[in-house]
This record gives sequence, structure tokens and C-alpha cells, in this order.
Amino acid sequence: MDDFERYLEKQLQDPGFRAEWEAGEPEFLARKAVIEARLAARLSQSQLAEASGVDQRVISRIETGTSGATLRTLGRIAKGLGKRLDIRFV
Repeated sequence: MDDFERYLEKQLQDPGFRAEWEAGEPEFLARKAVIEARLAARLSQSQLAEASGVDQRVISRIETGTSGATLRTLGRIAKGLGKRLDIRFV
């Protein structure tokens, strides 16, 4: 376990922090999935924008967390990566 994981584990013991962390987790996981899939495909944001039809600035805002993504946009990004969007409730 690295320093961040230890710090996070400690912070998650605070109910207020935990509630905020859990509220933002779906968006974080979506951002992470976009970034990881783009890097695995060895694509720049510009290349992904061209392949998906999603403006590069939108992809940048999704990846940095300054803007959320609609399911439609995530689906277009997935298609541009040669993948499909898979949403599950676990």
C-alpha cells in the first residue's frame, strides 16, 4: 500500500469525507477509464477526437475533471477506441 492509499484509507473513516468521495467516484472512474483506454490505444487526445467525433477540448475537460461527460459522449469515445460502453450496477 502506498502513501496515498494509506492517507485515503484514514480519510475515509470520516463520514463526511466518505460521503463526498463516494458521490464523486462514478465520475472519477469514468475519467480514469477514458484516460487508460486512450493511453492503451496509444492515441493522443486529438487522435481520439478525430476517431470519435468528440471535440478534443471536450475530451480534455473530461480527462481533467473540469466537465462531466454524458453517456452519449462516453459511448462515442468508446466507439472511437473500438470499444463499447459497458455500464453495470454492482
